[in-house]
Amino acid sequence: MIYPIVAYGDPVLRKPAEDIEQGSLDVKELAADMFETMYAANGVGLAGPQIGKGLRIFVVDTEEMEIEGEDMTGFKKAFINPEIIEEAGEDWPFEEGCLSIPNIREEVERAEELTIRYYDVDWNLHEETYDGVKARVIQHEYDHIEGILFTDHISAFKKRLLKGRLANISKGEVKVDYKMTFPAQKKARR
Repeated sequence: MIYPIVAYGDPVLRKPAEDIEQGSLDVKELAADMFETMYAANGVGLAGPQIGKGLRIFVVDTEEMEIEGEDMTGFKKAFINPEIIEEAGEDWPFEEGCLSIPNIREEVERAEELTIRYYDVDWNLHEETYDGVKARVIQHEYDHIEGILFTDHISAFKKRLLKGRLANISKGEVKVDYKMTFPAQKKARR
């Protein structure tokens, strides 16, 4: 099932998501739907709030990313009730975008390494360390379940420059090739 992506301005994107209680829903089905939604929108990550679900779950698949010096193959995972345990290393800049904030990309500084604890779709607990762009993708999606957007990491000056474009996104005045819901319209539109 392909969900519409929730656009900038919707309150669900600003609320910290809630843990998923084991057995309360079919996390395998939800993760599969999230992957399908993410692929339909040509994304590399998608979090629960971005499909209107205030749940601590996100999916990533960096297979299609080509990053010089990094092997992005085989990094397809669902993270349930994740917790970043540690971030380490120097902050480094990289241009980010977001399916909920289409057609806007900005340079964001993030720590180069992280350790994360999470459950997979079979409720197996993992603790893993990632660096580089894989860490960045996780940090971006993790922010979503904390109610944080990548635009929160840019300077006040850049935020002022983007204010009109962000307002237009929330009104649905943006061209996208995937289904979205806009807070000012409250209906899905392609």
